[in-house]
Amino acid sequence: QEKLVESGGGLVQPGGSLRLSCAASGFSLDHYSIGWFRQAPGKGREGVSCIVTTDNSTYYADSVKGRFTISMDTEKNIVYLQMTNLITEHTAIYYCGTTDPWRNCAAYIEYRHWGHGTQVTVSP
Repeated sequence: QEKLVESGGGLVQPGGSLRLSCAASGFSLDHYSIGWFRQAPGKGREGVSCIVTTDNSTYYADSVKGRFTISMDTEKNIVYLQMTNLITEHTAIYYCGTTDPWRNCAAYIEYRHWGHGTQVTVSP
């Protein structure tokens, strides 16, 4: 069974850091693009970052450039999202998903497989 499981969320103070993990089982991530999206209360799902594993190209939303870094450990079959200098506006449920490498990895509608998410709360 193909599964994506996010972990690493939690409560952090503004200015703090977290590293989220997206672990895949039942399939290999290096055949896909992997994206991180987030959904804050009352808002739609927003693209945060993605990585195209066929050429290691990456995308970041303007709101997270310079703060977040996406990376992949092909041996462990995990994609990470390192988040630094967090602010309260980053509070959301963070989801990872997979799409075909030829699709626009920044576009939510291109994704067909999602994890259940991990909660990130940034609060004083």
